[in-house]
Amino acid sequence: MSTTAAQTLAGQRVSTAGVVFFTASAATPLTVCAAIVTTGLAATGKLGLPLAFVIIAAVLAVFSVGYVAMARQVPNAGAFYTYVSLGLGRPAGVGASWVALLAYNALQIGLYGAIGPTMADLLRDWFAVDVPWWVIAIVAWAVVAFLGLRRIKHSARVLLVLLAAEVALVLLYSVANLANPADGGPTLDGLALGDLLGSALGPLLGLAVLGFVGFEQSAVFSEQASPSSVRRATIICIGGLCALYAISSWSTIQAAGPDTVVADAQSSPTAVLFALAEQNLGSWAAGAGRILLVTSVLAALISFHATCARYTFALGRDHVLPAAFGRTAPRTGQPGPASISQSALALVVIIAFAIGGWDPVTKLFFIGGTAGALGVLLLLSATAFATVRYLREHEVENSFLRKLAPPVAAIAVTAILVLVVANYALLLGVPEDSPLRWGIPIAFALVALGGVVYGIVLRRNRPQVYDTIGKGQARTPVNAR
Repeated sequence: MSTTAAQTLAGQRVSTAGVVFFTASAATPLTVCAAIVTTGLAATGKLGLPLAFVIIAAVLAVFSVGYVAMARQVPNAGAFYTYVSLGLGRPAGVGASWVALLAYNALQIGLYGAIGPTMADLLRDWFAVDVPWWVIAIVAWAVVAFLGLRRIKHSARVLLVLLAAEVALVLLYSVANLANPADGGPTLDGLALGDLLGSALGPLLGLAVLGFVGFEQSAVFSEQASPSSVRRATIICIGGLCALYAISSWSTIQAAGPDTVVADAQSSPTAVLFALAEQNLGSWAAGAGRILLVTSVLAALISFHATCARYTFALGRDHVLPAAFGRTAPRTGQPGPASISQSALALVVIIAFAIGGWDPVTKLFFIGGTAGALGVLLLLSATAFATVRYLREHEVENSFLRKLAPPVAAIAVTAILVLVVANYALLLGVPEDSPLRWGIPIAFALVALGGVVYGIVLRRNRPQVYDTIGKGQARTPVNAR
């Protein structure tokens, strides 16, 4: 099976900055600082999240050494799917692809459950206008669907503006917090090891992981960006998010007061950051933050849509999904059919929630986002082990890449995965006896197993298709089994 121009994404059209905009926007920095930080304080009663962000960033930096090496050697929009196929075998790669489709669609579609109610609250508070959340969600959906079919540079420009605005505001909040500390002045509370150790270690590391979901998307653009752009973007994204989160969470603790911030977070988890902004800067700053919280979610919707479309495209091109998904629009080089299918799925879910009258925040946003994050972490663990095997069997110019970083990353990421699963009820915000507590991890395990079985079926019944798994646009022989 050869690859035609209609099956090739527009090459070399995304700069380092463009990849950064897509990856960092997916992490929704302002949402992390406004919600995840205070959720961690409220749920654990411990102040160690700033240090947890640093630890997770260090682990992901080690992971990215092998991950970027794979992206350089095997540029493919399938990313996780491709790397697991090459390192652990084609059936495992198909299993990874199924997990990736479920995880990224849950993350992307779940965000509609946040943007609708958040914007509806703003309209109600500021203009006394009641707009159903699903109407706003559909407007956001139309914007995302439109950009998904345009040249990728258009999406990158939108993300540049939205990401720059929210990062600038978070930094402004942080400076104001440190300039107005609680009685006693700035302390090391939040950065001390004792703030992290103990029963809160697992939950805090799990919450910190949520803040970085999206960094891994750099490899998804490896067909449309140079290897150096993917490498630089990954480093910038991990390092930049780490600094932003650590400074913001630590400054929040200092401004609210180490002795009272937990109680403040427990009484109003999502209001602490904006309350401090109003206190230190004025009502305009809190209002700007609420607006940018909406645009932060919109930016993440655009970013995750691009990722979902590219995974679907890669699977269609390899004939794991119907071949129609593996085609691009000649004029834009974008994965048109894959983008349209993702948009259609999102619209169906929004309409279903609107008709069913289900709570979009708890049942779509929180559950969808937390479930998607678990799926991404599962993929990171599998990819880390795949990277160990692949780089060991191929010539890599740097011995550090081949011998040290990938095995360390595999162990560390898997340990974090275990901690997240062990504390999954807390991350979901449900009781320990909730069916979701084990239902979601089991669902991902079954989806992965189903993909593996389907890969084996392809090997037996459709060997020509099986032979293309993981090869992508190159279609060159690889050591996949």
